[in-house]
Amino acid sequence: MENLYLIRSKSDDQNIKVGLKLLEYYSKNYKNMAIYCPVASKHDISIFQEWLNQFSINQNIENTYSFVDKDAMEEFNKDSNIFFNTILKTYEKLKEKYEFVLTIGFSKFGVLDAFGLNVKIAKNLNTPIVADVCNEYKAMAQKHLDKLLSGKNYVLIDENIDFDKIAQLKSYDFITPYRFKYEMIKKGIKNKKTVVLPEGNDERILKACDILLKTEVVDLIILGDEKEIKQNAEKLMLDINSAKMINPYNSDLCEEFAIMLYEARKSKGMTLDQAKELVKDKTYFGTLLVHSGKADAMVSGASTTTAETIRPALQLIKTQEGVSSVSGLFFMGLEDKMLAFADCAVNPNPTAEQLASSAYVSAMTAKSFGLDPKVALLSYSSGDSGKGESVDLVKEALKIAKEKYPELNIDGPMQFDCAYDPKTAASKMPESKIAGQINVFVFPDLDAANIGYKAVQRTADALAIGPILQGLKKPVNDLSRGCLVDDIVDTVILSAVQAQ
Repeated sequence: MENLYLIRSKSDDQNIKVGLKLLEYYSKNYKNMAIYCPVASKHDISIFQEWLNQFSINQNIENTYSFVDKDAMEEFNKDSNIFFNTILKTYEKLKEKYEFVLTIGFSKFGVLDAFGLNVKIAKNLNTPIVADVCNEYKAMAQKHLDKLLSGKNYVLIDENIDFDKIAQLKSYDFITPYRFKYEMIKKGIKNKKTVVLPEGNDERILKACDILLKTEVVDLIILGDEKEIKQNAEKLMLDINSAKMINPYNSDLCEEFAIMLYEARKSKGMTLDQAKELVKDKTYFGTLLVHSGKADAMVSGASTTTAETIRPALQLIKTQEGVSSVSGLFFMGLEDKMLAFADCAVNPNPTAEQLASSAYVSAMTAKSFGLDPKVALLSYSSGDSGKGESVDLVKEALKIAKEKYPELNIDGPMQFDCAYDPKTAASKMPESKIAGQINVFVFPDLDAANIGYKAVQRTADALAIGPILQGLKKPVNDLSRGCLVDDIVDTVILSAVQAQ
């Protein structure tokens, strides 16, 4: 065990007693340990300084916390993404440097439930919980933690601490939306890629560029008139000066790209003059930047249709070897897990071959973002319980997938509840090795997939990142015309990670 999250009581005296006992024990077991508190009061900080001195902990006081309490509440209200990302960033830096990190929770957080927020932070840090709870509230705390931690281990303590029980605790393995985003940013920074954004005339794009450039997660190329783009950015008080700006109408690349497009499409009847005109189109120009290796990925669609985004990519970049069609995947972020839904964007009525292909590329996408893919081909029936044309199609897709991609961990046909819930799976498909554990859901058609992801997004308040276009040799991703700035930021970072 390399970490521990102490949820404190509401008594200052009790907190000091418990804190000292934990430090006395762990400072003897670990020569190189650290103290960390996500949200600290001024009183906490003075106590932490005393503890650093008393236990000879080699740590600067500034590194023992992420926020002072009032600043934390302001940031949490303004942007919870920044709040959690700051905590994750501070904690992960300590974890890299020290053998053991004792994380000390906070007992107050304005009008919000501090206990629940501490649990949420512990799940994001994947740090096992030790909660200091008096006898009167232990039953309530146990019920609360059993539900919030989905059966993961924790220990309830008071002044008498059972260190043997605590030693049995294991780090959690939750993939929360905040953890998922943090890992994406970390991957992006580690191997920085260049993403082209063709819609430089859209305010949302410019706002997203400002955020992305501040995080230094990607390099950006914005298409459009440089003077107009900079004027619009200035009006919006945005700093996008470090982005490269190219105007497709008068770029030095137009001649090179026209020849490239003509060579790629002359067999389909395109003339050089037509190619010269078409490269002035922002989506074609952006796609040619990716195709030629001058950019690593493209994100478009804030003001254009999915067809307009995909068409140039299919004509120039083309699909990966062994992949018959492009499909669209959404990552769905629930409270403590990430799921993948496909195909939510491209194929209205997929063939069995297309379903099998979608299953494979969806699994590969999920794997590249840190998931261990377990794939279900969804239907209105599970196993052999149903008959009919649509069920037969899914069965045929499963057969193709198993023959063509033998390494794929896949099963079906499967109803959603059977795929998601272990108890239902035990009843409906007891012979399946992965039913009830699915994290990649391949829907039978575009209607079901699109309705499904939007239903989960709206009713469960789930984070939806995508659609990620899969199956192309290089990343080209589509935005919804109703996308928010955060959606653009997420999709650009996803695209940069795809390009690695």
